[in-house]
Amino acid sequence: MDKSSIGGVILAVAGILAGLLIEGGSLSQILQPTAALIVLGGTMGAVLLQFPLSTVIASFRSLGRVFTEPQQNTSQLIKHLVLLDNKARRQGVVSLDSDLQSIDDPFLRQTLMLAVDGTEPAELRRIMHVRLDSSTEGDERLPAVFESAGGFSPTIGILGAVLGLIQVMQHLDNIQEVGKGIAVAFVATIYGVGLANLFFLPFAGKMRIRIREQNLRREMMLEGVASILEGINPRMLEIKLAGFANEDAQSAKERAA
Repeated sequence: MDKSSIGGVILAVAGILAGLLIEGGSLSQILQPTAALIVLGGTMGAVLLQFPLSTVIASFRSLGRVFTEPQQNTSQLIKHLVLLDNKARRQGVVSLDSDLQSIDDPFLRQTLMLAVDGTEPAELRRIMHVRLDSSTEGDERLPAVFESAGGFSPTIGILGAVLGLIQVMQHLDNIQEVGKGIAVAFVATIYGVGLANLFFLPFAGKMRIRIREQNLRREMMLEGVASILEGINPRMLEIKLAGFANEDAQSAKERAA
């Protein structure tokens, strides 16, 4: 599990609720089903209008990537590629055919399969870069769904507040009720702004990081297999692929800063 994502959600929600309670408020003041219905319903309707249903469903299914760390470690991937290089130099590239079934990653398996079939390194890079670009374009649509939701929800929240105020203005003869009504009306704004800045936009940001990490590993796989075809020395391959690991580590440092 990604402790950063889980801890961030807990800290954000707990901090806001604690501030509310310290100021003498209560949870019942912000638990308004009508406001939640307006904001969630309006936001989801706008998102569905902008994106195909399949894309929206896929984006919510991919939420698990926000709360889980990537399973494959970069250093382990480098060691695996170096082992394949050693075997290819001793027994030939065709000998790697027996390793295909043990490879779980579809991208690495397909890349290695093309190498075993005798594809030239330049052609291998061209073919797999086309697949990489295509998959990246599809992956980029997933965080775009949450970015759009983060843009829509504050505006829908304001719309909900205005609708509430319209109802309040119909009871101006009772000043006490007007005060309560205004307070309730602005709950929709809280929902809209809160969902956007605590959930939708952070989800999109973390998903983009995961996509970048995945693409970096795939680029490492492609370069590793192509280098094996070119007969590169295993030690040189390890040093070459370490550049990807350094880039990955640098990205992690930037995220932590």
